[in-house]
Amino acid sequence: MGKRAADTGGGCSIRGEAKNIPPYHGPNKMRDCYCTVNLDQEEVFRTKIVEKSLCPFYGEDFYCEIPRSFRHLSFYIFDRDVFRRDSSIGKVAVKKEDLQKYHGKDTWFPLQPVSADSEVQGKVHLELRLSEVITDSGVISHKLATRVLECQGLPIVNGQCDPYAAVSLLGPSRSDAKKTKVKRKNNNPQFEEVFYFEVTRPLSHTKRQFDVEEEDVDKLALRVDLWNASNLKFGDEFLGGVRVPLRVLGQAGVHDAWYFLQPRENGGKSVKVEELGSLRLNIVYTEDHVFPSEHYTPLRDLLLHSANVEPVSASAAHILGEVCREKQEAAIPLVRLFLHYGKIVPFISAIAHAEVNRTQDPNTIFRGNSLTSKCIDETMKLAGMHYLQVTLKPIIDEICADHKPCEIDPVKLKESENLDTNRENLRQYVDRIFNVITTSGVRCPTVMCDIFFSLRESAATRFQVDQDVRYTAVSSFIFLRFFAPAILSPNLFQLRPHHPDPATSRTLTLISKTIQTLGSLAKSKSANFKESYMAAFYDYFNEQKYADAVKNFLDLISTSGKWDQKSIETPIMLKEGFMIKRAQGRNRFGMKNFKKRWFRLTNHEFTYHKTKGEGALCSIPIENILAVERLEEESFKMKNMFQVIQPERALYIQANNCVEARDWIDILTKVSQCNRKRLSTYHPSAYLNGHWLCCKLSADAAPGCTPCTGGLPANIQLDVDGDRETERIYSLFSTYMSKLINMQEACGSKSVYDGPELEEYSSFVIDDPQETYKTLKLIVSAVQTLEQQHTKYKRDKFKKTKIGSQEHPIGDKSFQCYIRQQSESSTYSI
Repeated sequence: MGKRAADTGGGCSIRGEAKNIPPYHGPNKMRDCYCTVNLDQEEVFRTKIVEKSLCPFYGEDFYCEIPRSFRHLSFYIFDRDVFRRDSSIGKVAVKKEDLQKYHGKDTWFPLQPVSADSEVQGKVHLELRLSEVITDSGVISHKLATRVLECQGLPIVNGQCDPYAAVSLLGPSRSDAKKTKVKRKNNNPQFEEVFYFEVTRPLSHTKRQFDVEEEDVDKLALRVDLWNASNLKFGDEFLGGVRVPLRVLGQAGVHDAWYFLQPRENGGKSVKVEELGSLRLNIVYTEDHVFPSEHYTPLRDLLLHSANVEPVSASAAHILGEVCREKQEAAIPLVRLFLHYGKIVPFISAIAHAEVNRTQDPNTIFRGNSLTSKCIDETMKLAGMHYLQVTLKPIIDEICADHKPCEIDPVKLKESENLDTNRENLRQYVDRIFNVITTSGVRCPTVMCDIFFSLRESAATRFQVDQDVRYTAVSSFIFLRFFAPAILSPNLFQLRPHHPDPATSRTLTLISKTIQTLGSLAKSKSANFKESYMAAFYDYFNEQKYADAVKNFLDLISTSGKWDQKSIETPIMLKEGFMIKRAQGRNRFGMKNFKKRWFRLTNHEFTYHKTKGEGALCSIPIENILAVERLEEESFKMKNMFQVIQPERALYIQANNCVEARDWIDILTKVSQCNRKRLSTYHPSAYLNGHWLCCKLSADAAPGCTPCTGGLPANIQLDVDGDRETERIYSLFSTYMSKLINMQEACGSKSVYDGPELEEYSSFVIDDPQETYKTLKLIVSAVQTLEQQHTKYKRDKFKKTKIGSQEHPIGDKSFQCYIRQQSESSTYSI
């Protein structure tokens, strides 16, 4: 079994603000700004719009897996004017190799100007060959053959990429230019064109200065620029370029290498950086190398055994939560690992039971940011996303579309609004959302029900006098940490593509507050509100039927055992948006084309339409979806493609970006996972020109050649790799090794001395010093063994790294390394 290498982004958090944004010229100087997160030029996240501010605050955390390679992690600040037009103010671009410098630190970055000439991505493959040519008169001259082979990862400009390359030989006295053919609709073009340039010219040439100035090859350079052929009057768009000094040819006279495309020289706007403002970011990024599974066996077994350790505070998983700076750091990989191996319920039950036994007041149960609460939060995010969409999405969509006034604060009321009308609008929304939540218990995921059952039993046993604690232990999660945050920020739970507008956001805030209080079953409801207008509004809901509905719902979702999924008569819209699909039939010329269509997924069917609101052009019943899988890029030379496999054919679809593609695959797999005829194998490439590109079989009905990724629910299965999560946990233990050593010392101190413990040890929860010490010793041993493996891997990788290869193209800083590498290689061969 060979080694696996994978780049994975831990996440990037926008936990700060921008400051000193340049004001508008005029009386209204304030701006409405938002920030985007981009992999190179592909937007993967957008913050809310902060209105009327030159120092906008963004307190949003964004976490994602990074499913592809990239050069820059970029952050753009945009301004939206009164006509809802967006214009860029500035950007921060952090190179991939520099991300570790800023890992976990709050850092102010100056905003840089944004210009078309500086927005480049992709790489180009070039081959240069210098040869002697004897002319008819017997004179020797030199010619340079330049072969432009291909490019990869070019940006898509205004929805298209029609690239061509312009090749120039630059010298002290000339600039000869040639062009390739345009490759239409292809951001990974194969050019395979050769151009010839005279490097030295015979003495009989009329321009004699060439004889002296250009015989020195070191003074010459090759320039290759990539352009997007545009039909617009503004001309072609620059995509990036490279400058290759001919001294790279050396004595062999041959050079074959990949290059990263670079911005145009002096392409940036002449704006002083300090005039654009700055952006504070907290970036967390991890890049993992995952070894074969057997390397992780000692650490993985130690972690998975955590639920069986007595006391659980002496387990490896609990110790990880103790040494990490934030509990969330430990919770994310732990939950994913335990979900992957089907052990999440006993683990959370064990740590929850221990926390309940340490709690003195039933009113404070599960209120802190403990390892238990963070693990349950993460489990609900992974297992409950589909549940949220089925329950809340239809009503949230309606609220965002209707824009009914719901402001009930008399101070914020507009002159044209009526307070009683607004209260009634808000009451109706709260009533409807309350009803869909309290009648959704049968659809609550089994893993969540089993966890809630454990919480209820532990709380009821610990606080037998308090009859409501079995309800509040569950409601503190399902209402306070699940439904209420999803209503407040629907975009963070994939219920909406972007942030709601400010008025709708205010409506959702008021609804979220009310739902949270309804679910809390607190004795004095009005005391829960600081605002008098909220206390007055809550009087609408001071009826026993609301408390009874909450208790019935909590009883239902905290009863152990699997629930049969009842059929839902009314179709519920789960996800929709524009994507590009390949025609399923053939047109009159026998060619299949690609068209932009509006896609819509409900719990009943998957349809596409010419545009939003029109009738369906095609409808695929959910029971006809046999598999949903990624489609290899080489099939159509297009990124972010996936396939919806049906009994007769596969529908090929291209999403707008890599994160959106993953979301569509996840939810389509989730809704179709119970289909009886789901496939076990599929073809990862398309069927073209009479055969499958992946396995070369000619029969279009041939069984798949690759195992499907189905099995567990998509939003768990597709995102979880047990070995990678173990690798991340190793990385955390390695980072906090000094705390592991301190904890060992604390165990020794507790075992020897009965007096008050030292202050530096007081933060650790150590119930059994001897058992905890044994586990710590095993953790340190496993981590040190993996550390040795990583050291060896990095040493071997450094030896094998070839600058200029497809995996390691030559960039702006690696050219000298390439020259040095070539020089050392020549010396070695001699």
